[in-house]
Amino acid sequence: MRCILGVIAVAALLAAGGAQAGRSCEQHGPSVQTIERGMQLAASTARALDDSGARVVLLARAGQDLSAYGLRYSHLGWAYKTAEGPWRVAHKLNDCGTDRGYLYRQGLGEFFLDDLWRYEAVWAVPTPEVQQRLLALLQDGARTTLLQHAPYSMVSYAWGQRYQQSNQWALETLAAAMEPDTVRTRAQAQAWLRFKGYAPTVLKIGPLTRLGGRMTAANVAFDDHPPEKRFADRIETVTVDSALAWLQAARLTAAPQRLVQ
Repeated sequence: MRCILGVIAVAALLAAGGAQAGRSCEQHGPSVQTIERGMQLAASTARALDDSGARVVLLARAGQDLSAYGLRYSHLGWAYKTAEGPWRVAHKLNDCGTDRGYLYRQGLGEFFLDDLWRYEAVWAVPTPEVQQRLLALLQDGARTTLLQHAPYSMVSYAWGQRYQQSNQWALETLAAAMEPDTVRTRAQAQAWLRFKGYAPTVLKIGPLTRLGGRMTAANVAFDDHPPEKRFADRIETVTVDSALAWLQAARLTAAPQRLVQ
């Protein structure tokens, strides 16, 4: 299993355009205006996160228009403040045009450097205990990659292990951080999430849409969803919106904070 963890240079990111999650995967370079707006959002977010006093936050962006499904945000990661000062984001991205996803550590500029649907950031500050446990995990490369699973589907079943999408990795990794002695597999992480009351988003996706998505995109698959749910057009997957709502309800984080550029 190949896993990419490290700094992704801006020049390489612009040239390749090779990874995406919750954002457009069109093969064109960003405009100067896009870069400026993304960097402005990153700078404003960095100041707000510094002012919060947090060391770790759940950070999300709006890379795609998902309003048809009642969703506001598309992609999340765990942002943490390094000993050197800058914030870094550990998150999973899908290689464009493939059915594989890998882990990255990026700066806030890279996280927001794209043709976003809305120039808006949202974050939730975990409790001190959750921050401490997450920071210990995020600073350990082996633990960060423990539950990484390369086979990728944007709509992977929340309680399945065949595929893993970006938001799913983030919540499963939270489980590993909170229960390091007992959560060593994805099944164990999902059992912890169920026990803590997490409820995935249920998307209403009909058969023609499912067929079209599977035939035209390598990173879309529905065959991991239980037949009785899939044939009832009920696609249960992990979303930013459901994660934010659950984390606050479970008292694992404070209420989400938003910043619109």
